[in-house]
Amino acid sequence: MSGIKVIQDRCVGCNLCVKACPVSAITMVDRKAIIDLAKCTLCSACVEICKFNAIQILRQTLAHVDTSEYKGVWVFAEQKDGVIASVVFELLNKAKELAKDLNTYVGAVFLGQGIEKKAKELIQRGADKVYVVESPALKNYIAENYTKAIVGLIKKHKPEVILAGATTTGRSLVSRIAVNLYTGLTADCTGLDIDKEKKILVQTRPAFGGNIMAQIICPNYRPQMATVRHKVMPEAEKDSSRSGEVIKEEFNIKEEDKRIKFLDFVQEAISTVNLAEADIIVSGGRGLQDSSNFKMLEELAQVLGAAVGSSRAAVDAGWIPYSHQVGQTGRTVCPKLYIACGISGQVQHLVGMQSSKTIIVINKDPDAPIFRVADYGIIGDAFKIVPLLTKKLRESLKC
Repeated sequence: MSGIKVIQDRCVGCNLCVKACPVSAITMVDRKAIIDLAKCTLCSACVEICKFNAIQILRQTLAHVDTSEYKGVWVFAEQKDGVIASVVFELLNKAKELAKDLNTYVGAVFLGQGIEKKAKELIQRGADKVYVVESPALKNYIAENYTKAIVGLIKKHKPEVILAGATTTGRSLVSRIAVNLYTGLTADCTGLDIDKEKKILVQTRPAFGGNIMAQIICPNYRPQMATVRHKVMPEAEKDSSRSGEVIKEEFNIKEEDKRIKFLDFVQEAISTVNLAEADIIVSGGRGLQDSSNFKMLEELAQVLGAAVGSSRAAVDAGWIPYSHQVGQTGRTVCPKLYIACGISGQVQHLVGMQSSKTIIVINKDPDAPIFRVADYGIIGDAFKIVPLLTKKLRESLKC
């Protein structure tokens, strides 16, 4: 167990450690250092400054695992009522690339009840092996039961890499798995690659408010785990000629967590197109000036059959609900067409939409950063351009 202690016989009360502590966790009592463990962060500043070796930090260490025993790139195949989440197909596409670089196979972990017939769909999308675990306890997602089932599979089959969508389910599940297995986890990745020399997974994600892209590795523990944002990678194409292996595994009903019982799932009523799944998105930002002006975007979106998105500034101002926010702290989207109106293009927003197939920007500021990622840019007043565009589209669609 990690901790810190003062060797009283060596402490001379010089006060150097008191001055060095950045959190004021050290005081002197009768010329002896006393450390407040509730404040101490184990930063080692006091250890480095002490000339008498009177302070020691004890750190818990875990034995490194034999990484050579681990093979395979696994994808958690999230499903609800037998319908596989589209992010799974994106992950299978990336898993094929990673597995090729690692010279290994692609696996899919498929949990639920009455789902075995759907395993073929995962094979057609790129899985070489599908581990199917069916049980009444797994019919509905309960994090504790899913964790126990998957941890058991990992200990038995030892995959090298595990990927999951950065969805509500994925985030709550894989963090529990990582804790149970004492391994690392990188959340909300936007890029995954293999270091071909070291044969380890390089996980890329935005950090420090999106101002840098951090590359994270887990060289000493397995499996290497990551959650990946929806819509940042292309889906695997369906190949009906692919063949693979379906491996049935059991979930011991005695391991079911009896403390939790699934009662009901209340579906949120969504009157507009789902932002994450939309092929066309019309987004507004601070330049719209008021919540009432989003009606202008809603009219354009209605004509195009599009979803309405927004920048964080518009959400923070209370003009539109958070569910419409595109960006690092909102939704990551990849539509065929993204129309940005009155959005300056801060890096946090660009992270969430720059992979869109075609980007059209309407902004009166010619120096707005968002023009750097635009395929087409219109320098002008959105309040004049958007209504004209809506009118023209209505007229052309009537024809």
